Formats: sequence, structure tokens, C-alpha cells
Amino acid sequence: QVHLVESGGGSVQPGGSLRLSCAVTEYVAPPYGTYCMAWFRQVTGKEREAVATFNGYGRERYRDSVKGRFAVSKDNAGNTLYLQMNSLKPEDTGLYYCAAEIQSRLCGFDPGRFENWGQGTQVTVSS
Repeated sequence: QVHLVESGGGSVQPGGSLRLSCAVTEYVAPPYGTYCMAWFRQVTGKEREAVATFNGYGRERYRDSVKGRFAVSKDNAGNTLYLQMNSLKPEDTGLYYCAAEIQSRLCGFDPGRFENWGQGTQVTVSS
């Protein structure tokens, strides 16, 4: 298992930027960097959706609506996962979660694959 704590959410105007962080604490897990990690978001009344994944081979994947605007990265020394969000739009508003699937190096977009979740950090994009 891993313990995940997100931070960095807030309120911004359209076109603004935010950087989310996910601090990873491992209890019983493969070495950090060898399993799948992801960012999801959820709006009240809607299903949780994957925003970006970072697999155990160092490959990134993004949902189409954020390609070219969001970037996921890892700080291996600090056991932290980041999500840099630029050119934010009102439709990016939601509760953003960090998730880990420690049983697999590969990532999918299905939230049901992920066993470990953070508590979420709110992102609001509004003028």
C-alpha cells in the first residue's frame, strides 16, 4: 500500500496555471517509480475520469482534452508526482485525485484498477 497526499489546488481564472503535487509514502509496495501512477478528476454528479497517467516505464498518457496543456512528472528523489496545468479552462474544474496501481507497471484509464487514492484537492477555474 501507498499513502497519497495531494496539494496545490486552488481557484484561478481561465488561462491560468496551477501545479498539483502528490506526496507518496510507501508501506508495502514495489520501489517508487516502478508502478503506475495517475491523476484523476471528478465533478459532482459525474464519473471520475483519468486526466494523466505515468507508468512504471516512464511513459506518460493524457486524455485528449488536456493534451498540450497538462504535463505529468515525477520527482524520484522526493517521491512526488506532479501535474502542471496550463491554459486552464472552466471545464477543468473538479476535485483532482492522485492514484496508484502498485500491482502493475502499465496504466489504464479505468479508476477501478487503482487501489490507492489520495483525499483530493479542489481546482476551480472561473472568471
